[in-house]
Amino acid sequence: MKWINKLISIAVMGFVMSAPASAREDRGSTPQAQAMVKKGIAYIKKNGREKAFTDFNDAANKDFHDRDLYLFVYDMNGVNLSHGANPKMIGKNLLDLKVEGKSIIRDMITALKTKNDGWIDYQWPNPVTKALETKSSYFEKVDDYFVGCGAYK
Repeated sequence: MKWINKLISIAVMGFVMSAPASAREDRGSTPQAQAMVKKGIAYIKKNGREKAFTDFNDAANKDFHDRDLYLFVYDMNGVNLSHGANPKMIGKNLLDLKVEGKSIIRDMITALKTKNDGWIDYQWPNPVTKALETKSSYFEKVDDYFVGCGAYK
C-alpha cells in the first residue's frame, strides 16, 4: 500500500511540475513574436500592403495569429493600419494612447527615429485571458510604417 501512495505522490508532483511548462506553451515567446514580424514583413513585400494588412486582420489566418501572438501595424504618425486582435483600432490615430501612463505608440515611433527596430515592454489586454498583462513587443520599420508583435510575459 505504501508503494501506491508513493506512486501517486510522484505522479502528482510530476503533474504539478509540468503545469508551468504546459502553461508556457499556451503563450507565444519573444523569439516567436520577432519571427512573426519578420514573416509579416516578407509577406508584405511579396503580396503588397493591402492584401497583407487584410490577412493580418483575419483572426482565422493562422499564419499571423498564433495563440496570443498577432501582428499590428502603425504609420509613423500613430495611425493604426492593421490590428490582428482588435479591428476597431484600425484607422484610428493612437499616437497619444497611454496605458498606465506609458505612451506606447509614441515610444515606438521615437525609437524608430534612431534605428529600424526595437523592443518595448508595456501593459496590454491579452486577447486570450482578457486581463491586462505585461507584454514585450518587437517592432520593425518598413518604409513609412512599422510592423510589430508582442509576447505576453
